[in-house]
Amino acid sequence: MNELLDPLLLSRWQFGLTTIYHFLFVPITIGMATTVAIFQTAWVRTGQLRYLQITQFLGKLFLINFAMGVVTGIVQEFQFGMNWSDYSRFVGDVFGAPLAFEGLLAFFLEATFIGLWIFGWDKLSPKVHLITIWGVVVGTMLSAYFILAANAFMQNPVGYEFNAESGRAELTSIGEVLTNPVVLAAFPHTIFACFMVSAGLIITVAAWHLARNQHLDTMRPMLKTGLWMMVVSFALTFLSGDQLSIVMVETQPMKMAAAEAAFNTVTGRDASFSIFTLGTPDGSSELFSLRIPYLLSLLSTHSLDGTVEGINDLQAQYQAVYGPGDYTPIIWVTYWSFRWMIGLGAAHFLVAVAGLWLTRKGRMPTQKWVWKIAIWAFPLSLLAMSVGWTFTEMGRQPWLVFGLLRTEDGVSPNVTGLEVLISLVLFTLLYAALAVVEFVLIKKAAQKGPADAPAIDPERGTVPTAPTVY
Repeated sequence: MNELLDPLLLSRWQFGLTTIYHFLFVPITIGMATTVAIFQTAWVRTGQLRYLQITQFLGKLFLINFAMGVVTGIVQEFQFGMNWSDYSRFVGDVFGAPLAFEGLLAFFLEATFIGLWIFGWDKLSPKVHLITIWGVVVGTMLSAYFILAANAFMQNPVGYEFNAESGRAELTSIGEVLTNPVVLAAFPHTIFACFMVSAGLIITVAAWHLARNQHLDTMRPMLKTGLWMMVVSFALTFLSGDQLSIVMVETQPMKMAAAEAAFNTVTGRDASFSIFTLGTPDGSSELFSLRIPYLLSLLSTHSLDGTVEGINDLQAQYQAVYGPGDYTPIIWVTYWSFRWMIGLGAAHFLVAVAGLWLTRKGRMPTQKWVWKIAIWAFPLSLLAMSVGWTFTEMGRQPWLVFGLLRTEDGVSPNVTGLEVLISLVLFTLLYAALAVVEFVLIKKAAQKGPADAPAIDPERGTVPTAPTVY
């Protein structure tokens, strides 16, 4: 019973639940903002009303998702003070700086331009109105960057000094925090993955309508755009992920070792990457493994004869530096989350490649199962991002701030397990209700399809009515 009411365990579950749930909305917001801006640019440049219809249609989905993301994101900041007060006290001087930039600059910019975009259709000229949606894109990108910079400090603390008297990390260089090698590598990887999620949503919605042979004039270009966006975004996600792996080896070698369950240091051909393994959950022994020689060395060092340090050697090094303790993450979580991240993303990529082939030269498949695959494939890239973040955060354990603060030392000392359990149950029920609301709203808007081509003011070129979100 005491283990079930452990404040540390329950606080970690609660933060994990709220973070993953909130993150379901983030990639769609980032990707859809850019997609809407691209289609609106196409309308302004070509004057084709079908691009305006697509812009307003996707704009509805974007606005619904953005509103829900804001609501769920507020809870995140409160948890730092409620359940993780010792962490907030220790790192608040550093962690708060990029979050302040995110709230006061990026989110303010994002919210302002969203308001101008929503209410400016009949008041601004098309070119000026186009600037507002690109302002939203800039705001979302900045917001993502500042949040990733804050998270990067937890992965690789820089730009600080430790004050022994206060027991706190104090900011010495905001420039170093914002140019942390981890954030410079993680930002493009995250953004390109967001485009994959957005592409997946576009493919699913377009496939649903095309399977019913409706809205052909708008859904055909939507489908093509989504398919190409998925293919290009996957390629860029893969390339940026390769760069992130190099940075990860330099800053957190234990995470890469855990990702491969490599207990012993290996070099060259022996530094192989296992595609699939059957064995014990912790990876300490294996019954069967499908391996690619040299690949782990190539991923970790960009060399075929590189050396990848194993968990046992790293554990001994960490004990010598940080004192007695277990410095390994949960091996089976890091091992499988790393592979599910790659596998799910690759599966969605293959669906898109197949879609491009089946729709080449204006063809449209007649088999119902083809459309069903396209429709039901949407969760693949979204799940890939979710397990990717699970790998990122769980692979850092047992550290909250790598090398500085352990997770067990960051939890609020005066919060009881029962209090956390009650809030965990309440948040779970609340988020479940919000999930139903989100799904119903998105489904209703998506199935309704784009509205008829709006009338254009012949003198000003403006659209007399704004897109509604219901």
